[in-house]
Amino acid sequence: MSFTGVIVLALLGVLASVGDAKAKVRVAATTGTLAAIAGDVGGELVEVTALSAPTEDPHYVDARPNLVLTLNHTDLLVATGLELEVGWLPNLQKSARNPEIGPGGRGYYEAHTALSHLAEVATGRVDRAQGDIHAGGNPHYLYDPRAGAEVAIGLGTKLAELDPANAATYVTRAQSVAAKYRSVGETQRARFAALSAEQRRVVSYHASWPYLLDWLALEQVETVEPKPGIAPSPAHVATVLQRMRATGAKAVLQEEFYPRGTSEKLSSLAGAKLVVVPGAVRFGTQTYPEFVGQIAEALHAALGG
Repeated sequence: MSFTGVIVLALLGVLASVGDAKAKVRVAATTGTLAAIAGDVGGELVEVTALSAPTEDPHYVDARPNLVLTLNHTDLLVATGLELEVGWLPNLQKSARNPEIGPGGRGYYEAHTALSHLAEVATGRVDRAQGDIHAGGNPHYLYDPRAGAEVAIGLGTKLAELDPANAATYVTRAQSVAAKYRSVGETQRARFAALSAEQRRVVSYHASWPYLLDWLALEQVETVEPKPGIAPSPAHVATVLQRMRATGAKAVLQEEFYPRGTSEKLSSLAGAKLVVVPGAVRFGTQTYPEFVGQIAEALHAALGG
């Protein structure tokens, strides 16, 4: 083959590579957990970016300028919804100048819309005196793999809508991913069911865990925060300690981005264990089943399993 022919073939290869890259659906997810699920469902057909780190409180993510550029080139923005990201995401959407991923846009998807059940939906008047209340429901649903399975199905449908040429692949992958997530959930639920009622009592720092509590059939006896987002007072800490001693709660559960001082003190005084877990999947190095499994394993060990 002539030198010119080699060059032509090389250029064609580069162009094909560029074409393949452009063909991928560019997905931006507000958390590593959503990014991991989108990656599982989309596989090689998607290019996924997580907008926040697992060490960041998803209520208060730093809206860095580079995220504006990411969203400007995004085909699908996946958010938790239920106002979890209300403090930072709307400004990014506006600054990105990408109407497709703005509220109501074809490329904007709030994952909670896939769920068959939402916990803690407000039924009356909501105001700031009640703390950081999410009137539409508690947004921390992805600590429960059963909810993760529903989100996977929802994302499969959404990706099929955006990329109809690969619709069947997305739907099939979503079904397979959902089945895997449900299997993880069933295995862990069975392990926790073997614990006694006394062993299944926990204290939480923030009101992050209603879906996990339901999944693993655990009883929350108190929260370290008196109201969501409100720092505990000495009087409330004393009440929590009294409840822990009275009920025999042996674990305090919290995400790593919350302060640990009060939880450490309570755990020490009550003879309990502090279970500190990531707030989201460490996208790129951890899968969603590994993430929920990590939390379940740590909690099971603390409860005496």
